[in-house]
Amino acid sequence: MKILVLNCGSSSVKYKLIDSETKKVLAEGGVEKIGLPDSFLKFKKPDGEKETIYVEMPTAKEAVKNVLDLLTDPKNGVVKSLDEIEAVGHRVVHGMEEFNKSVLITPEVINKVKEAYSVAPLHNPANVTGIEAVESLIPGVPQVAVFDTAFHQTMPAKAYMYALPYELYEKYGVRRYGFHGTSHRYVSKRACEFLGLPYEKQRIITCHIGNGGSITAIRDGVSVDTSMGLTPTEGLMMGTRSGDVDPGALIYIMERDNLDAKGLSNLVNKQSGVKGVSGISSDMRDIESAIKNGDERAKLAMDMYEYRIIKYIGQYVAVLGGVDVIVFTGGVGENQTDTRAAICKQFEFLGITFDEEANKVRGKEIEISGKDSKVHVVVIPTDEELMIAQDTAAIVGNSRK
Repeated sequence: MKILVLNCGSSSVKYKLIDSETKKVLAEGGVEKIGLPDSFLKFKKPDGEKETIYVEMPTAKEAVKNVLDLLTDPKNGVVKSLDEIEAVGHRVVHGMEEFNKSVLITPEVINKVKEAYSVAPLHNPANVTGIEAVESLIPGVPQVAVFDTAFHQTMPAKAYMYALPYELYEKYGVRRYGFHGTSHRYVSKRACEFLGLPYEKQRIITCHIGNGGSITAIRDGVSVDTSMGLTPTEGLMMGTRSGDVDPGALIYIMERDNLDAKGLSNLVNKQSGVKGVSGISSDMRDIESAIKNGDERAKLAMDMYEYRIIKYIGQYVAVLGGVDVIVFTGGVGENQTDTRAAICKQFEFLGITFDEEANKVRGKEIEISGKDSKVHVVVIPTDEELMIAQDTAAIVGNSRK
């Protein structure tokens, strides 16, 4: 089944056309700067060459239309008509408690996604815009929502509840939801396939670390705890997000700098993290370069970034009562070899041995723990789009029976 996977953001649209049976990516690319004069569509041509087209796209609907036009383009397209696209799968960020699995999109589902606008104001509105654009441009094509939060709905109450008045949970649904669920689900399963281990009998810690980052504890195939919370701001130190911080410190800063809620949100989501501490960039490649040039704040930012990861892994080892597999994924997890080494060496007391030579590999599936290691440590490049395509194919296939 040919599945179009869409990840619609506030100013961008990423896409992949995937054959769900062969797992082959037939086309991929993305639109950036939607609504700006210099908006563009970048894509891989059928021969693998990359190309960029600058075209005005004032709205997300125009962006999706340009993607569809490209897929059917006589020169660069991969399908003769849109009829070959049998379904569309959407990444939807927040499903609150309404969704614990991927679902066929209906008007009722769209309304529930809209109810989560207040906790995901940057993501859910853009996700719905993408859904409505497809509905308008390819009427009748089945659409499926795959939620970032769904995988974590197995967490027990002791893990997802905050120590706030219980009424806030009852009235507003204030609790930990977690994100990156599709990635954590994919890499944990794939790690066990790669290692030849039974997925339902493992204690796994998955580290999706990059500009955004989260860590999840998985026992016997289900998420039991994760580092992100009601929003993606909680947990690890990230590219521009603060991660865990004393709420009292935030109140203090609000009072001293006369910040309103919007100003505080901008501070903890866009001005903090690696960028805020280093004063340089949110990109770890820039930080690594600055460290080599002796920049002390860049070194501090890197130390803090790695320390938070180590702390969360340690917590989840305790939660799981041990660990059988640790998985690295995401931009940093897949490519930053020094960070992987620093983290693994901190857990030698668990019986982890480290293979320096294997760790030199970037962006490929590989085990970086030694042959005598008591814990498997692996790098598994994430593939959320494939997971979305497979969920979409299964749900649409079942709906036709």
